[in-house]
Amino acid sequence: MKFKHDEKLKMGKVKMLSFFSLLLGLSQGVFVYVMSTYFKQASGIENVGMFYLVSYSVVLAVILNMYKVIRLIGKADFFYISLFLEILAIIALLFVSPGPIGIIAMIIYIIFLDLQWLSMDMILENYSTDEMSGRIRGGYLTAMNVGFFASPIISAAVLEKYGYYGIFFLMLVFNVAVLLLGGLGIGQVKHDIKRKTTSLNNIFKKVWQRKDICRIFYISFVLDFFFALMVIYAPIYLLNLGFSWKDLGIIFTVMLLPFVLVQYPAGVLADKKLGEKEMLIGSIFLMGCATLTVYFVTSKEIFIWALVLLLTRIGAALIQILRDSYFYKRIDERDVDLIDFFRTSFPFAYIFAAIFSVIMLFFFPLKTIFILIAVVVFSALIPAFLLEDNPSEARKV
Repeated sequence: MKFKHDEKLKMGKVKMLSFFSLLLGLSQGVFVYVMSTYFKQASGIENVGMFYLVSYSVVLAVILNMYKVIRLIGKADFFYISLFLEILAIIALLFVSPGPIGIIAMIIYIIFLDLQWLSMDMILENYSTDEMSGRIRGGYLTAMNVGFFASPIISAAVLEKYGYYGIFFLMLVFNVAVLLLGGLGIGQVKHDIKRKTTSLNNIFKKVWQRKDICRIFYISFVLDFFFALMVIYAPIYLLNLGFSWKDLGIIFTVMLLPFVLVQYPAGVLADKKLGEKEMLIGSIFLMGCATLTVYFVTSKEIFIWALVLLLTRIGAALIQILRDSYFYKRIDERDVDLIDFFRTSFPFAYIFAAIFSVIMLFFFPLKTIFILIAVVVFSALIPAFLLEDNPSEARKV
């Protein structure tokens, strides 16, 4: 099926949003590695998963109804409000010690952090064209991942010298910079919405009628499921094998390289040469095989684990850019409801991952988590093969 999209490229806005992605990637990245320890210190309990479950349940509920807000205030104002409330949560964290109020502020931060990223997705779509979707999304994700890649070193240095206060202050600086620059550079964004329906039931009906949207949504869900469980359990498993945090720092630094190096080139290939479908199939197969390998590897060599986890992330990095490129070529900026639905894969995946992992670990040892992840990853091959290809068109744009 061919879709006629009302799109106009604005490269200046795209570059500004990519710069914001870098700053916000740095802001999120400096804290993501210590977020669980903050929850643990604030609550006094080891099982902090409940706080993430609450946070992402709220995110899911908001996303499913967000189109109503967009119709009232527009995409740009939603971005500004989400970022402003995120900043207020960071300010609260600066002035309270870890405890009940800190937990509430942290949950608010997580909620509006995710909504802010979603609003940036919608704004970026407004300034993109299908012909350059892969390159635009690749550059945008690469900027964000450069921020994440640099964050562990910054976070460790700041945390050691200034504690949580230094981390929160750094987050505040990055977020305020984006808020001020966004007010000057983004401006108002067109937010006309194609559909006339207003119920979740109608959204699901519309998605069900668009089979490729259903299929790419499931692939997105699988990727987020992979991230959720690997981020939580891979460090624990490696520590149980006897690795130190210093060892893990080396392994994870190597592991994150694909997110910086491969996404933009993959976006160019998807636009000009291969198309998303074929590349998605290969990437899913690679990620599934590498994840299954984690279950069988018992080596204590840093190089071996760095290589295995690097392979998992090559697949993940490729899927991340290809799923975005494919999806945004099937819709335009007026499809706010479809963008809302597509981004529910993240909270859905984290909620399901938490539930399944708790049940599974009640009966089986920790390493079986990697079999669960691999099985779920391989299941994404079915919808990948059934995708209607976005044929690559070698154009000079």
